[in-house]
Amino acid sequence: MDTGVITALARTSCQRCHKRKKKCDRTLPQCDNCRTANVNCSFLDADQQSGTYPIAFVQGLEARIQELERQLALALEAIRDRPGSSSDNGQSGTQSIGNSTQQAPVDEGLGSTFSPFSIHGQEMSSVEHVPAISMARELRILSLEATAERHLGSSSGLSFAKLTQTILKRLTPDRADFVFGISQGDDILGQINWDSPPDFFHPHMMNFPNISGFGPTLFGDMSLSSIIEPSGSLSDLGLPTKSRADQLASFYFAHSHTLYPIINQSEFLALLNRIYEQPLDLSTMDPMSLFRVWMVLAIGSSSRCSVSVVEESEALLYYNKALEYFEAAFDYGDMVRFRYSSRLQYEANVTKVALETIMLQVSFSFFNQLGPNTWFLVGTAARMAIGLGLHTSSAYEKVPFKVANMRKRIFFSIYMMDRVISIALGRPFALQDDDIEIDAFIDVDDDHTGDSSIQIEDKLEPSLMSIPRHILDLRRIASKISRQVYGNQATIRINTPHREEIIHSLHKELIDWRRNMPFPLPDVHPRVPHLCSNWYDFNYYLHTAMLYRPSPLFPTLDQAMVKKLANAASMSIRQAYTMHRQKRFAYNWLNLLSLFMSTISLIYASTVQPQELVSYLQKAQVIDDLELVLQLFDKLNGKFSGAKNIQCIIDRVLRRYKEMCNMNTPG
Repeated sequence: MDTGVITALARTSCQRCHKRKKKCDRTLPQCDNCRTANVNCSFLDADQQSGTYPIAFVQGLEARIQELERQLALALEAIRDRPGSSSDNGQSGTQSIGNSTQQAPVDEGLGSTFSPFSIHGQEMSSVEHVPAISMARELRILSLEATAERHLGSSSGLSFAKLTQTILKRLTPDRADFVFGISQGDDILGQINWDSPPDFFHPHMMNFPNISGFGPTLFGDMSLSSIIEPSGSLSDLGLPTKSRADQLASFYFAHSHTLYPIINQSEFLALLNRIYEQPLDLSTMDPMSLFRVWMVLAIGSSSRCSVSVVEESEALLYYNKALEYFEAAFDYGDMVRFRYSSRLQYEANVTKVALETIMLQVSFSFFNQLGPNTWFLVGTAARMAIGLGLHTSSAYEKVPFKVANMRKRIFFSIYMMDRVISIALGRPFALQDDDIEIDAFIDVDDDHTGDSSIQIEDKLEPSLMSIPRHILDLRRIASKISRQVYGNQATIRINTPHREEIIHSLHKELIDWRRNMPFPLPDVHPRVPHLCSNWYDFNYYLHTAMLYRPSPLFPTLDQAMVKKLANAASMSIRQAYTMHRQKRFAYNWLNLLSLFMSTISLIYASTVQPQELVSYLQKAQVIDDLELVLQLFDKLNGKFSGAKNIQCIIDRVLRRYKEMCNMNTPG
């Protein structure tokens, strides 16, 4: 293969090569073997086929981009210095501000790539093809990368980002657009017409890169993509050592299990011990057990990496190994139907097996975007649950207590996943609150749950299941905020006192939720974010900011609401920074979006203040808060390439705030 040609690689072999046990070069859109044989390649028909580029090649592209940006900066400088050019006007390198003239600011934080897009009000045609950084554009990019979909609804904050971009004109002396600089990312959004009907076969929609950057490879100079294929090295991949497996499983049950309790902890740990204490031929095990073991190891490894921000080669290996058993595991419920003496037992098994395979992939996708996107997976699981009637009381009649409680844990885990992803992206919910007839699951650990009763040893110590039970209450409040504040455009016609009552009532629910958090929190692992009180403060302020930022319910804020928004945004950033210092903050793409929205909220609430802006900045801690969040995004930039432009946004606003304060400081 010519290494000088840009080549996209699939993550697995094509179906023809895999069946023939031939080495597949995985070249997209058609592998070399199929091209030579003049036959159709499965890559051409795979709608969800994802690809990757070798890390060394990406680094080469980055170097080329930097060189082109340097050449562009030199060209722009030559245009500005050209006699008689529109940018000269006898004052080369200057711009008019009021009745005075000052040197045009040089954005050192953006390096040589920063350049205004208009000089004296005239557009520069030579850079029209270069995308500018903007809050709305970066939010769209992050969400598009996270979900591979283009629609963002009202609760996503896209309209709010556009509004904040407009408000920032207050920071420019002539009230012109506040320019952050030239994007250093892909110009994907600039090549898609967002106002036109969706073109699902647009090459940039089909080949959009993943959001996750995985850092150094596990195998030296060899890229991870070159070994991830079922017919290659993964077929010989064995389980890690017993101590490593115990470590990853322990973190899974401390972290992911206390968010989405979809696995019986006692049964899984017994299975894991049996595998290591009595070495078995893994090929003789049922596919569901194998899929479950590899996925728990993958999620445990990936969630640990999200806190420690290290490369995730191990997690990706385990995930791709698990995918070898996915189809067989998904069908396993039907395969073993005759093992059950009753229809109820059979249906319970099908419920648990089919949904668990989907939900384990959802859990992994919260940390890594591989395969189908998260929103699609959650919707699939939700529709399966509705089809099984898990939202109705009749599904739990004549069912043993232990089975019924596990069904509820599965159903409400889907509910929580649905609320998290749908609200972040402003999408419709897959599960509607009014359709749910059942009560929540019982907050009792698996060890204390029998077939017909609950056995509680110590009522003074909260169980691990009290954590997801309390988080479920937060998701229900978030659901109300989405429906009542963002979901109904007709709410603008409601009189002001009624709208204020809606906000007040929802805020009170958030306060009660924070006050009633489980105490004392289970001390099972020092790095799990939601096992410390700061996580609950962080989420309280995130949802409070969502409640008070401009919305269909309150498009225009009064001074009191602006103040509450500023406080909530500031406090959410501080709580995130505190968890960062404690090494308990999860650097996943959901928290990346949350921090970005907190930053936008803080910038909006600070800039829109009715009082004199400099006076407000000097009295408030806005500059300190932006410096904190800049450190957080510096950390996020190590994992998510999209964080780089957000750093530019924060840095540019921060330096402008400081300039304004310094200009008004005596002496």
